[in-house]
Amino acid sequence: MPAPSNHSGMHCSTGHTISILPGRTRTGEHEPFDRIDIGPGDTISIVGPTGSGKSAFISDIEVFARGDTATGRTILVDGRLPDEAFVRDPAQKPVALITQNTRCLTDLTVRDFLAMHVRSRKIEKQGIIGETIALANEFTGEKITEEARMTALSGGQTRSLMVADAIMVSCAPLILLDEVENAGIFKDRVIDVLRLHHKALIFVTHDPLVALMSDRRIVMKNGGVAKVLEPNGSEVAALRSAKEMNVLLSRMRERIREGDLITGVA
Repeated sequence: MPAPSNHSGMHCSTGHTISILPGRTRTGEHEPFDRIDIGPGDTISIVGPTGSGKSAFISDIEVFARGDTATGRTILVDGRLPDEAFVRDPAQKPVALITQNTRCLTDLTVRDFLAMHVRSRKIEKQGIIGETIALANEFTGEKITEEARMTALSGGQTRSLMVADAIMVSCAPLILLDEVENAGIFKDRVIDVLRLHHKALIFVTHDPLVALMSDRRIVMKNGGVAKVLEPNGSEVAALRSAKEMNVLLSRMRERIREGDLITGVA
């Protein structure tokens, strides 16, 4: 694994606490929690069957629901409703949403794309474009260069760059990743770096490794939260096994890409 990143992101503001107040399931039942607080460095997985309400949960966070969505949930920032300017101004929004379907339609180079974002944020920190690309390359095995065209990046490269951009340029205190486990990024590295930068992270996931690496799991059923699990160290052995299996699968994946026959598991 690469050494811990030295990217400081010192122009970024301090983190916020995002709170979710309960809503209701599809059948109108009250969600069984009083409040879910998400602070800097927290890692949470949203799990549950297809159609259970996982994406709706993070959508409520992304739009700062005020009891005005189908779920009836309310989202607070630092204990209160954010004002309208805070919600509508992308430069102030403390949430970045990255999905499997992230696409970039601009034909700019990576350098020019990031430079445009840096200018829009009025960031004067020297070297931030190079630092952002270097950080993105910690999340993907496919090297990203400054001269590469945004439209030519693979899915894994694009999402790796978007995560790095959210950390270094957007400075979003909370990053939402919607089912990106098959998108060619190093999930464990993303989690480690986000914790290092004191970012809160919410994964919508079906991946056991991601779920086991998270501090908490929110289990969804019937369009609502069914339970909130806090393992508190009880899953250490399971996490160790999941990491070992992930390494094995990664090796197999690379060998298959190289055209090898897999005649053993070593």
